[in-house]
Amino acid sequence: MDALADLLDGPRARGAFMLRCTLAPPWSVRIQDEAPLTLLSMIRDDAWLLPDDGEPQRVVPGDMVIFRGPDPYTVSDDPATEPQIVIHPGQHCATPDGTSLSGEMDLGVRAWGNDPHGPAVMLIGTYQMRGAVTRRLLSALPAMAVVRGDTWRSPLVGVLQEEIGKDEPGQDVVLDRLLDLLLIGTLRAWFSRPDAEAPGWYRAHGDAVVGPALRLLHEDLSHPWTVADLAARVGVSRAALAQRFTKQIGEPPMSYLTGVRLAQAADLLRESDATLDAVARRVGYGNAFALSTAFKREHGVSPQEYRTGAVPVA
Repeated sequence: MDALADLLDGPRARGAFMLRCTLAPPWSVRIQDEAPLTLLSMIRDDAWLLPDDGEPQRVVPGDMVIFRGPDPYTVSDDPATEPQIVIHPGQHCATPDGTSLSGEMDLGVRAWGNDPHGPAVMLIGTYQMRGAVTRRLLSALPAMAVVRGDTWRSPLVGVLQEEIGKDEPGQDVVLDRLLDLLLIGTLRAWFSRPDAEAPGWYRAHGDAVVGPALRLLHEDLSHPWTVADLAARVGVSRAALAQRFTKQIGEPPMSYLTGVRLAQAADLLRESDATLDAVARRVGYGNAFALSTAFKREHGVSPQEYRTGAVPVA
């Protein structure tokens, strides 16, 4: 397992908010739902993306967009169009003055908009989860990442468009998995751009030494790793691995491993009912006490306080 796969393997989409939006101009939608991650696929017609901090960007059919929350943004037919619709937390839809539009904008199964025959069509998939591993991924993304359709295309967009309007048993799970796959493909395309400022853990995947070391760490977090053990596995000296790893990733191997372990532990605490001892063993700590000590040093609260919501999950 590589670092990107590991980041996406824990808190995957569960009951993601999915819509096919159909709109006729003039239209402008203000998004302030505080969702951690949203994917937008432009299917027909053009649109403008207007982040609160940043330059407007025009998107065309084939473009994919990743929005990193919780900052608000606006999507509209024209930068000059004032917002007519505001999306609040919980996907509550209202006018700017607070009048509910939930029923008025409903066009059917996962279909939404101001005109069922409008020229602008886009697919929206919003992740509701908030977990520590996700934060490690989100910290590597800008508030808005646009992958142009002329540089990357995926057949998954067509499959998602076909499946999004179905109302069959298990359909939510089908859509969740499709959204996961589309997210992974979009992230790969974003990080692989020639001018991309990809995080060290992504760039290092192709390194002959650090890449295998990362895969070993992520494949078995419970192993009692040492730098010497890891170096022997990848066939270099301890000093060579430590130097190369730190240069590529930005921190030493054991520091990186601690961060991943504690991030995984945080996700397990929030996403499962596993005991603290079970979580500790799964992420490489000998017992609950050892995990609690490291966890409190990292998060400022005990694992139990974290699990019960004593601190918010960003």
